[in-house]
Amino acid sequence: MDELHYLLMRSHTAMNRNVFREAQKLGLSSGQPKILEYLTERNGANQKAIAVYCGVEPATLGSILLRMEKNGLIERKRKEGDRRSLYVYITPNGLKAADDMKMVYDKFDALGAQGLSESELSQLKILLMKVFRNLNEG
Repeated sequence: MDELHYLLMRSHTAMNRNVFREAQKLGLSSGQPKILEYLTERNGANQKAIAVYCGVEPATLGSILLRMEKNGLIERKRKEGDRRSLYVYITPNGLKAADDMKMVYDKFDALGAQGLSESELSQLKILLMKVFRNLNEG
């Protein structure tokens, strides 16, 4: 079976299964690693921006953030001058979890790219971005 949809779905499923297994060992549940990764680059983001970037419904994001807050990974605060929106900040515990997840991502990126030359890996990334754009525009 070499149809594009089949290969993409199988690759995604394998990556997701491996990454999620390691995330669970770190005490993270579904959705949390992606949010932590986002916050390491955009700390103090509003919940709407996080939901859009992570592809999560706002109601689902709210429950994920509540668990993360209870576990000390993030904190939500209002910014001065904007009393309507809550902004999400990563805590030191969240930064540690994000660093641990970075190692997990790096491990499975390397495993997935095993046997590919730098040129092939670069080309693969370009092609996958094209596929992604095509599917999101259509």
